[in-house]
Amino acid sequence: MALKASVLTDDTLLSHLDQRLNKLEQVFGLISGLAVFALMFLAVYSVGGRNLLNSPVRGYVDWIEIAMPLIAIMGVSYAQRDGGHIRMDILVGRLKGRTLWMAEFFSTFLVLVLVLLLIWGSWAHFQRSFDFAAPLWSRDSTIDIKLPIWPAKLIVPLAFSVLAMRLVLQLWAYGRAIRQGTESPVAVPLIEDMATIAAREAEAVTGREEA
Repeated sequence: MALKASVLTDDTLLSHLDQRLNKLEQVFGLISGLAVFALMFLAVYSVGGRNLLNSPVRGYVDWIEIAMPLIAIMGVSYAQRDGGHIRMDILVGRLKGRTLWMAEFFSTFLVLVLVLLLIWGSWAHFQRSFDFAAPLWSRDSTIDIKLPIWPAKLIVPLAFSVLAMRLVLQLWAYGRAIRQGTESPVAVPLIEDMATIAAREAEAVTGREEA
């Protein structure tokens, strides 16, 4: 799996685009976190209402169904930017310099191809659900309380589109690193060893930074 990574910045256009996109990714991540928080309260309210008042939340499963894309998809690009996705570092972690960046470029390109296919498929899935002429603009709904499903389906291509932009920026950064032969490119996650991670976490706890 991936270790905690850092992302370097500088004054180049690539770095500025990376930081601008990161702000959008942070908003998406915040929305995802708030969705988890809201579902936690919804679960407590539903269980409490069932046990105390014999009146659980109506359509509880429907609300979970609608909120699931917010939880599962919205933060995917934020995790990609920080290198937080699970990956195998047994081989890649041993590579250095241009060889490492070439391997990262190739794997990132494959992921981008997959994400573009997912955008195409999920957008088509959304279009089959959305209809201006239908009630609530929806051709389908949840089973219990008939919530329109198209907003949840729209979240998927939207979140994957942000991820695609992140992958394009990372391909740019890896290509630049291959051309220049730099050891520390900007706008991509640089995997840190356990000692560096431990030292940084210790600094965060104590509130002190090394001189």
